[in-house]
Amino acid sequence: MDIVFIRELRADTVIGVYDWERCVRQSVVLDLELASDNRRAAAGDRIGDALDYAALSARVLAFIEGSEFQLIETLAERVADIIRQEFGVSWLRLRLAKPGAVARARDVGVVIERGERP
Repeated sequence: MDIVFIRELRADTVIGVYDWERCVRQSVVLDLELASDNRRAAAGDRIGDALDYAALSARVLAFIEGSEFQLIETLAERVADIIRQEFGVSWLRLRLAKPGAVARARDVGVVIERGERP
C-alpha cells in the first residue's frame, strides 16, 4: 500500500460548545494519510490515475469552512466520510487539531482511522 499525505491543512470554522465559540471562527488543522496505489499514476504520469490531493484538499476546505459543529469528533467523522465516499479512499488516518483550545497546550484534537488497511 502507498500513502498520499497532506500535512497541516488549515481552515477556519465555527467549532465548539461554549456560547462565545458559536460567534467566532476558529482555526483547525488537519493531517491526512490516505491509502493509494500509486503504481498506475507513476507508470502513466497522469493526474487522472492519481489521488488528486489538490481537489481533495479543496473539497475538504470548502466543507470545513462552511460547517458549524460543536465537537471536533463530529467534524473529523464528516471529513472522513467525504474523503472515503467522494474520492474512493479505502483507508485513511485523520488528525484534527484545534490550536489554543486548552491553556498551556499547543493544540488538542482527535486522530481517527477509518476503513481497512490494504
